Amino acid sequence: MIADEVNVNQESVRRILTEELGMRKICAKMVARNLIEQQRDARVSVCAELLEQVEADPELMEWVITGDKSWFFQYDPETKRQSLEWRSKGSPRPKKARMSKSKLKYMFVCFFDSMGIIHKEWVPAGQIVNQFYYKDILERLRKRVMWVRPNIATNWILHHNNAPAHAAFSVAQFLTSKGITVMPQPPYSSDLAPCDFFLFQKTKSAVKGHHFESTEDIQRSVMQAFNDIPQAAFQECYKQWQYRWKTCVQVQGMYFEGDRILVDE
Repeated sequence: MIADEVNVNQESVRRILTEELGMRKICAKMVARNLIEQQRDARVSVCAELLEQVEADPELMEWVITGDKSWFFQYDPETKRQSLEWRSKGSPRPKKARMSKSKLKYMFVCFFDSMGIIHKEWVPAGQIVNQFYYKDILERLRKRVMWVRPNIATNWILHHNNAPAHAAFSVAQFLTSKGITVMPQPPYSSDLAPCDFFLFQKTKSAVKGHHFESTEDIQRSVMQAFNDIPQAAFQECYKQWQYRWKTCVQVQGMYFEGDRILVDE
């Protein structure tokens, strides 16, 4: 197309683009959504505010507990990267049948901080996580914090996303009544949510490609995947979280997952 536009042969165009201009052809990257200016501004505003808060109080992140829910399947196909195999030159390319996720799925709820997992539970089959059920989950979390994190039991900060159940007025009332502060999370920002970019991504990769025979099997395997995550990984996640805030501010709210961006320290 370019060769036709400028009336130059294709090989000359290729050489100019690749050798002289250092360009390469790449595919478009899938993102959560095309953010409008107001949404990008919201991401920048929240990240800048959080960075300012952490700079003013470096110990702030030690009080933050983040959490979310996610589905785990009886069978979830492995990714292309997971299916890579070492083959000698000339060996035929491995093949596998295309398979879909199973219809049987189970919802898991988990909360953690920089020291590790604090509370986790399976949602009963058929149970909708509405504002009332989520409030019950938060009460169980609150009691668990008192037991395993007594040093922050009276001043811990909750971070969760903007799901309808989380943003409900009754949930806000409950959190206020218990003196629990909520850390803001900009909408459409899974790249800024530790459960998405770290916890569930890590645990789901451990069970992808496995066929589980029963509910007990998948729950046992998922719990083992969670328990196998070392404490150092959670601490690194919280450092990465703050790094992502800086990146978001630097790129003016655009999605940056997978981009090679040097952040000014």
